[in-house]
Amino acid sequence: MSIIPCKEHSFPTTNGTMRQIVLFAFALSLSIGPAAKAELPVKKVLTLDVTKKIAAAAEGEAKKRGATVVIAIVDDGGHLLLLERLDDTQVASVEVGIAKARTAAIFRRPSKVFEDQVREGRVAALALPGATALQGGVPILFEGKVIGAIGVSGNTPQEDEDIAKVGAATAAAAIEN
Repeated sequence: MSIIPCKEHSFPTTNGTMRQIVLFAFALSLSIGPAAKAELPVKKVLTLDVTKKIAAAAEGEAKKRGATVVIAIVDDGGHLLLLERLDDTQVASVEVGIAKARTAAIFRRPSKVFEDQVREGRVAALALPGATALQGGVPILFEGKVIGAIGVSGNTPQEDEDIAKVGAATAAAAIEN
């Protein structure tokens, strides 16, 4: 066995040792690759088609009640996907509906939670960035995960939330179809 000086290091190595190190490094890289791929999550998202079905269900409920509302649907990051302003709905409800939906999406809970906190004296909830403390925003769930939210504005707080809940409740069926 001959000893070959290693040019990168100050210690000598043998051909066999170098070969073992290279083979070990190669085997290690093969074992790490599949493990890293397996850890990537799969994220479900709202499609435009599903969003339209959710909005249609909420719109149907609003019309059944004779309600004039804005229906806003956002993705899980609170970004607007669809907006409907039913005939004769006040313009101010546009921004409010979007804010309710965004609150429900980014905080992963109904916007009513924040309104209740303020009503119970926790005014610090008003300082939360992106939180709108008004009832009517409801998360849209699929397989236990928030994939978006719906916000309704224009009528009483309870009626807004009831209409939003009807839309959100149709999400799973709309996705499966």
